[in-house]
Amino acid sequence: MTELQLLSYLVVGATFALYIGIAFWARASTTSDFYIAGGGVHPVANGMATAADWMSAASFISMAGLISFYGYGGAVFLMGWTGGFVLLAMCLAPYLRKFGKFTVPEFIGERYYSRTARIVAVICLILASVTYVIGQMKGVGVAFSRFLEVRYDIGLYIGMGIVFIYAVMGGMKGITYTQIAQYVVLILAYTIPAVFISLNLTGNPIPQLGLGSTITGTDIYLLDRLDQVVTELGFAEYSTDARLSLTNMFFYTMSLMIGTAGLPHVIIRFFTVPKVSDARSTAGWALVFIAILYTTAPAVAAMARLNLINTIDQPQQAENLEYAERPNWFKKWEATGLLAHEDKNNDGRIQYVADPEVNEMTTIDPDIMVLANPEIARLPNWVIALIAAGGLAAALSTAAGLLLAISSSISHDLLKGVFMPNISERAELMASRVAMAGAILVAGYLGLNPPDFAAGTVALAFGLAASSIFPALMMGIFMKRMNKEGAIAGMIAGIGITLLYVFQHTGVMFIASTSYLGDMQPNWFFGIEPNAFGSIGAIVNLVVAVTVSKFTAEPPAEVVALVEHIRVPQGAAAAVAH
Repeated sequence: MTELQLLSYLVVGATFALYIGIAFWARASTTSDFYIAGGGVHPVANGMATAADWMSAASFISMAGLISFYGYGGAVFLMGWTGGFVLLAMCLAPYLRKFGKFTVPEFIGERYYSRTARIVAVICLILASVTYVIGQMKGVGVAFSRFLEVRYDIGLYIGMGIVFIYAVMGGMKGITYTQIAQYVVLILAYTIPAVFISLNLTGNPIPQLGLGSTITGTDIYLLDRLDQVVTELGFAEYSTDARLSLTNMFFYTMSLMIGTAGLPHVIIRFFTVPKVSDARSTAGWALVFIAILYTTAPAVAAMARLNLINTIDQPQQAENLEYAERPNWFKKWEATGLLAHEDKNNDGRIQYVADPEVNEMTTIDPDIMVLANPEIARLPNWVIALIAAGGLAAALSTAAGLLLAISSSISHDLLKGVFMPNISERAELMASRVAMAGAILVAGYLGLNPPDFAAGTVALAFGLAASSIFPALMMGIFMKRMNKEGAIAGMIAGIGITLLYVFQHTGVMFIASTSYLGDMQPNWFFGIEPNAFGSIGAIVNLVVAVTVSKFTAEPPAEVVALVEHIRVPQGAAAAVAH
């Protein structure tokens, strides 16, 4: 066993022991504990747990990798995900917390006075959450297979077992306190390598400042150097090239933004605090904790791309790196299948260029960039082991939140809310645990056998949430005239047209998420790629819902009063009267 492998086992094992210990300490004994952690979590602690819940393997592993290859075009992920959280904090979280229920489908069912609306919301929630959880399972498998040097499927089984222990046993209570620990692990794992690498490249230990600094020993700025290197290799300029088109970037950003605001596993976190003001405070603290990683990601992306090119292909030199002399990290990632080389001209050297007929780096999965970055930069083994633990923490924290959202929608919204309204609390708690266990098994199966439409991306999950759940929530809060017929028709139309568009273009989904597309946009609506179509689905949802509501009966007076109660601050009526 190598030193790195031993350190990885020790660091990852220590974090897993911590998560299991918290699970035993924070066992759920009531349905309130299981669904909303008893409703008494401190806003600062909840903000940290929310940040871990929201920052998934997509944020930790994939985002900087995508920015590494897309450059300026990758800004859609930064703007969409962070902007969406602001939207959630300002327009949804306080109102839903004031409503005071356990789940998003429960709000939709009561606001639209309809079991059918609740069932449709559950279906939309499960589709979005299951699609999203596939990406988390891939992150778990990738991290295990590389750093602990076990097979992908074995790593996935271990991750499933850890989640099973703390999620099934503790529910939201166990997940909340585990996510606090996972946030600490993932943020240290993300920032410590970034500090090292920024210091090595620019002499500035603050990555955010290092991104705009000159390279050590030169007067050339890091981004200028990266632009020069990638253009010499034939790629588009790193700092200015849009993702396909500005139209596509706009709708992609919009889809990620409103999809973030509609993701149920994040929304239910705001039900775990005692008061409405605490929900706002939670959102503020969560943004602070999220910003630490998200402001670091562009620096990590740019520095990882520069280090990768300098390691495998030096455009300034007459000869490139010999394949036989490739570094050890290269060999390790080749073994995972996420990195592949094909010697097309049989010269025994590595050529990494934009021309696909010449490019010999036939596979560079963006997901390896963050995890491989410390190895490429030759950082100490303990830093490499730490980033493995961080990647697993990010994937497991979000997977647990998603699985809780799925299980609560089944046990609370379908079983208790529709089919067995008189079920006892003890039986509902047991049903919740059974549903959670079942959701873990399904998620594990999909992680081992991911469907084609979800390969390589979680952006589709945001599109599904954007096209179905978000419009229903916004209209439910801010449109008193919106009725059940409009909401149901809107959700079905929105998610239906999004799924239709995605499945119609299934053949390009994987390409769209993992490589440069150039002009390959076959029959795309205004050049909008499938991963960005959720924003169009949301517009369709809104138009259909408003149109149908105008030609159907107004909502009952008690529902209008409920909307007014949610929107008007407590004591406002008395203040107006005086």
